[in-house]
Amino acid sequence: MTAASTLSHSERRIGVGLSVALVLLGLTMAIAARQGVMAVHGAMAMILGIFLVIRIGGAFYGSEPDADRQHQYYDAPTRFGISMTLIWAIIGMAAGVWVAALLYWPEATPALPWTSFGRLRPVHTTSVIFGFGGNALIATSFYVLQRTSRTRLADSISPWFVLIGFNLFCAWAVTGYLMGSTQSKEYAEAEWYADLWLVVVWVTYFILYIRTLARRHEPHIYVANWYYMAFILVVAMLHIVNNLALPVSFGAADSFTIWAGVQDAMIQWWYGHNAVAFFLTAGFLGMLYYFLPVRSGRPIWSYRLSIVSFWGIVFFYIWVGSHHLHYTALPYWVQTLGMTFSVMLLVPSWASAGNAIATLNGAWHKVRDDATLRFMFVAAVFYGLSTFEGSFLAIRPVNALSHYTDWTVGHVHSGTLGWVAMIIFGAIYTLVPHLSGRETMAWPRAIEWHFWLAIVGTLIYVISMWNAGITQGLMWRAYDENGALSYSFVESVQAMAPYYLLRTIGGAMFLTGTVICALNCWATYRAAAPLHQPRDHPLKPQPAE
Repeated sequence: MTAASTLSHSERRIGVGLSVALVLLGLTMAIAARQGVMAVHGAMAMILGIFLVIRIGGAFYGSEPDADRQHQYYDAPTRFGISMTLIWAIIGMAAGVWVAALLYWPEATPALPWTSFGRLRPVHTTSVIFGFGGNALIATSFYVLQRTSRTRLADSISPWFVLIGFNLFCAWAVTGYLMGSTQSKEYAEAEWYADLWLVVVWVTYFILYIRTLARRHEPHIYVANWYYMAFILVVAMLHIVNNLALPVSFGAADSFTIWAGVQDAMIQWWYGHNAVAFFLTAGFLGMLYYFLPVRSGRPIWSYRLSIVSFWGIVFFYIWVGSHHLHYTALPYWVQTLGMTFSVMLLVPSWASAGNAIATLNGAWHKVRDDATLRFMFVAAVFYGLSTFEGSFLAIRPVNALSHYTDWTVGHVHSGTLGWVAMIIFGAIYTLVPHLSGRETMAWPRAIEWHFWLAIVGTLIYVISMWNAGITQGLMWRAYDENGALSYSFVESVQAMAPYYLLRTIGGAMFLTGTVICALNCWATYRAAAPLHQPRDHPLKPQPAE
C-alpha cells in the first residue's frame, strides 16, 4: 500500500496541487538566484515536487481508501517519519564519527572544501538534532496524539506536508553547509529562505495538532500532549526571533541578522539553550510519558507530579540561556539570573526523571528481560544525570573551569546519546512491530546487541570527554612560580590525543548499533505477512491507551 493510496480522490488533487506549487517555488528560487546555493536548493525543490506529482499521479485514479477510514488511526505518516528518523540518524552519526576521527587524524582530511571540519560539523549537528530527533518527535507525536485522544488526525494532507516539508528543510540545510553557506549561528545555520520555509511547515504542524486535539473523544488531555504542544509552540517562537534577518537580495542566500553585539549573543543562547529545553527535552519527555507506561504495563507513578514538573520545566528553562555567556560582556545580573534559574531547574527535571524510574516499580523483571524497556530506563537515568550536570556547570566558578573545554562536549553527548537517542530507540522498537502487524521485531536478539553497543559507546564517549575537558581546564589555568602559564595551548591539544581516539571509538560503536536498528526495522517491515500488512488501528469506544 503506497502513501498516495491512503488519500481520497479529493486529497490526491490537493496533493498534486501542493506538489505543483513546490515545483513553481523551486523554479522561482532557481531563476532568482541563477547560480550558487539558492539555485541548487531551488532545483532540489523542483525535483522533489516533480517526484511527488508522479508519485501521487500514479495513484490518481486508483480506488478510494476504505469507507470507514475515519474510524481508523492514520499511521502511514508515522511509518514514513520513523524511516526518515533512521536515515538521518545514520547520516548524522556517520558525519559525527568522521569529524571526531579528524581531530585525532587531521591529516586524513581530503583536499576538498566540503570535507573540512568547519563544513561537516554542522552537518552532524543538524542531521542528528533536526533530522534524527525532529523526525522522531513528529512521527511519535502523530501516533501518541491519536491514541491519547481516541481520534484520527484532523486531515490526511497536513501530516505529509509537515514531514516532507521538514525533511526538505533538513536537506537544504546540510547541503548548504557542504557548499559553504551558513548563518554562523549555533543550531541555526540554515539560510533565510530555509528558515521561512520551516516557519510555514511548523505553523501547519501546530494547527494540525490543535485541530486534532479539538476533535478528541477523550475529555482529558494526557500529559504527553502537553509536552508535545510546548515543544511545537516554543520552538516556533525561538526559531522566528533568533532568525530575524534581512536578505542581501531575494536572489542570494546571504543575509544579515537584525541583532548585533551582545544582544545577538543573548538572543542566540536564549534560542540555543531553549532548543535544548523544548526540542531535546520537552518533546522527548512527551515520548517518555507515553511509551514507558505502555511498554512496562505500569501507570505513571505520579500523574500529578508529571503536571507539576511540566510547568516547572516550562517556566524555569526559558530563563537559563545566559549561563552560556559567563565572563563575557553580557551584564553581570543577566549572567546571575541564568545561573540561578539553572540551579532551580534541577527540581522539576529530577521530578520527571524520578517519576519515570518510579513508574518501573513492580516491573523490574521486565527491565531485566526486555532490551526495549531497558533503553527507556537508561534514557530516564541519563536524563537525570545530564540535567544535574547542566545545573552544576551553570554555576559561575565551575563554568570558569569547564567552559570552552571538551567537558561541555561530554555533557551535550550524555544528553543526546544517553537521553535523546535512547528514548527514541525505545519508542521505535515499541512502534515498529505494531505498525508491521507483528508481535516482535524480526531480529529480537539484535535489540540486545544494539543496547549494549549503545550503552558502552555512550560511556566511552562521555567519560573520555569528561576527562579531556577537566584536563584542558586545569592545564589552561596552571601557572609556574614566575606567574607564567605552565603549558602552551599546543601542549594542551597534544594531551587530548588519547581522549579523541576513545571518543571516535565510542561514537563508532554507537553508530554501529544505529545501523543494526535500521536493518532490524527494515527486516521487520519486510517480514510482515501479506494478510497482516500495516493497517490503521480501529477506533473503538474504550479508555485512552
